[in-house]
Amino acid sequence: MTRSMSDRTVLITGASSGIGAACARHFAESGARLILTARRKEKLQILADQLQQSQSVETLLLPLDVQQADAVAIAIAGLPTDWQAIDVLVNNAGLSRGLDKQYESPLQDWEEMIDTNVKGLLYVTRSVVPGMVMRGRGHVVNIGSIAARQVYPGGSVYCATKAAVKSISEGLKMDLLGTAVRVTNIEPGLVETEFSEVRFRGDGERAKSVYEGMTPLTPGDIADTILFAVTRPAHVNISEIFVMPTDQSSVSQVHRRSA
Repeated sequence: MTRSMSDRTVLITGASSGIGAACARHFAESGARLILTARRKEKLQILADQLQQSQSVETLLLPLDVQQADAVAIAIAGLPTDWQAIDVLVNNAGLSRGLDKQYESPLQDWEEMIDTNVKGLLYVTRSVVPGMVMRGRGHVVNIGSIAARQVYPGGSVYCATKAAVKSISEGLKMDLLGTAVRVTNIEPGLVETEFSEVRFRGDGERAKSVYEGMTPLTPGDIADTILFAVTRPAHVNISEIFVMPTDQSSVSQVHRRSA
């Protein structure tokens, strides 16, 4: 038996595109109420309008940069009373920058990855989880990566941030032992999103080459995986899901078909 998401409140960070937007659509279809956060308010509004037309879903938009600790704390504490009982937190906000050698990388690239992927995830989690513990229910889903398991050239700092997500997820589960709050770490391989465009700062051709000749995962594949994890019976905690395209067997081994 699965748990219904009807009337459950789900907070999704990085909800304006990619996996975050796909999660919003999947959770809306399951009957959840959505708190959508991202830096780009106009994109959140477009998504909310689409969900309203297709699902008549209740949404609350929360323009937010997860890198800003005070802003995160104030935004979560200031949620309207009927939106404060967050049942599911999807820590999706994250990014990668560049593929420079570690000793040649711009410091700004490091700062952005660490501030978003690690510190931002912690800031949001720290603001949301105490309420879950107090209410005796809740589920934290962190979006990790295959990069937590396998390092690749030019990606060491990004990989380190995702290894941190893996450790943070495991440690949070330990700290929550004895409560009803669950923790899941999702570790995808290649997923076709804006990820590569962000990494290469808008270089669309270079981003497209990442997925050339193979069939990557879609944001919907990951959203479906997340929905599976959070709708298990309350006594079941899916601690970790490692999911890759059939065309990928490791971070460096990808089967590509010639044109």
